Amino acid sequence: MSRIGITGHSNLTAGSIPLVLKALEAELAAYREQQLTGVSCLARGADQIFARVVLDAGGSLEVVLPAADYRERKVKPDNTAEFDELIGKATTVHTMPFAKSNSDAYMAASEHILGSVDAMIAVWDGQPAGGHGGTGDVVQAARERSVPVTVVWPDGAERE
Repeated sequence: MSRIGITGHSNLTAGSIPLVLKALEAELAAYREQQLTGVSCLARGADQIFARVVLDAGGSLEVVLPAADYRERKVKPDNTAEFDELIGKATTVHTMPFAKSNSDAYMAASEHILGSVDAMIAVWDGQPAGGHGGTGDVVQAARERSVPVTVVWPDGAERE
């Protein structure tokens, strides 16, 4: 049984999505024979791509929402159907004790994930976090906790 968490960029370009999807499929292929659980905040971009790959591989999905208002405040109208479909397939949904989605809530959710997984995958271009709780901060926190991190950033991937 393996528990794998995700952190990654939410602002991937349209052309990057299939590249990241393929890279995540390759990365998670090693877990096909195990009982895989993916743990995600289900943000647009890397988190949702990861969730889809985990489910398509026969794994289970656990969702950690950063705050009570996350869906209403952060999920854009053009992403609502995808978000709702994925969260509907989750075996568990844990909402962090924050009323409002903000950088502290995002980092707390990521810390929660780090405390519950065997390893992390980071869809990360290697740049510093754009704000507290960004991908670079989560990678740093994982490394400080000695949680193994695999960085996935395929050739040609870009952020908007």
